[in-house]
Amino acid sequence: MRNWLRETVNRRHLLWGSLATASGSLIGGAAATGQSSHAGHGSAPPYDANGAGHHSSHGHMITVGDVGSARNGFDPTSLLTDWETGIVSSLPDGRTLRTFEIIGEDKEIEIAPGILFPAWTYNGRVPGPSLRVTEGDRVQIIFRNFASHRHSMHFHGIHSARMDGIPGAGEIGPGEEFIYEFDALPFGCHLYHCHALPLKRHIHKGMYGAFVIDPDPAGHPEQADVARSRLLGTPENREWQEFVMVMNGFDTNFDGENEVYAVNTVAHHYAKHPITVIRSKPVRLYLINVVEFDPINSLHLHGNFFDYYDHGTTLTPTLRTIDTVMQCQAQRGILEFSYRAHETGLYMFHAHQAEFTELGWMGMFDVVEAAA
Repeated sequence: MRNWLRETVNRRHLLWGSLATASGSLIGGAAATGQSSHAGHGSAPPYDANGAGHHSSHGHMITVGDVGSARNGFDPTSLLTDWETGIVSSLPDGRTLRTFEIIGEDKEIEIAPGILFPAWTYNGRVPGPSLRVTEGDRVQIIFRNFASHRHSMHFHGIHSARMDGIPGAGEIGPGEEFIYEFDALPFGCHLYHCHALPLKRHIHKGMYGAFVIDPDPAGHPEQADVARSRLLGTPENREWQEFVMVMNGFDTNFDGENEVYAVNTVAHHYAKHPITVIRSKPVRLYLINVVEFDPINSLHLHGNFFDYYDHGTTLTPTLRTIDTVMQCQAQRGILEFSYRAHETGLYMFHAHQAEFTELGWMGMFDVVEAAA
């Protein structure tokens, strides 16, 4: 009983009742009235005036108001497709060298309307830049630490010990610089994050981002067409609608439990600003879980099923025709699906932990016909 009470106060009423009210960001239903969070579905109001009100069944469980991109310096809608491919040059052996510049800095960000969070960031955004390279490229990351703490960049991939981004191998103090360099292997959907101690705090505070290595079709002749469809910039790849989604959470009172959950940082952003999907074109999601303090996160797709490529390191699905996938922290994968046989309209996606959904991790795809 005592544990249940502490959970209720810390994670529901404290944030959405007291904190949100104090900041002017109110939650309808449960948080505002003290009633059960499952009450009043039938009379729930629309989300807001941005067009997401067609699905009002969760209207009592959503943040009120909006977070403008000017406040944060980044827009979650833009983050879906904002790939950073680096400065491209050639090595003496003819291989491609991609150089990236990353800055670590402290920055206060708005994670829900009126709720500010003291983040530690890469290039002033959470998640950090979505880095995208091709299998076999030489990757060079110039990391400068302008923040107030020691930081690093640990890349999930294959590299030498001295490039591992851990204490003694790429961790640097404020005002220092380190250059990470390695070959891009293996292809797949990966990530990078700070590996300074305490690790749970450095990740949770916002130091993470997507690191995608596209397959080189020449290295996979038996599945060259599939590989080309993943290679950014090819005609085959342009037939896909690709989005990167980093599932994250925020412990706003630093008690070791999250009070806000999201995809690409801002709670309920894609519920208020649905992601436009052209019905005739397939969808590919690069899904990454970086939530701290919770062992499992998930994605559930309404009205549809997808194929899943665990870690993205295969050109053949590891799971076929599923509508929900679970990921532990740092687990990631590629989801592929289509709405070609569907009618147009709004289709929900969310974590299938109800608490995560109510605290920010829920959005909509707006399936439309192709523009004339």
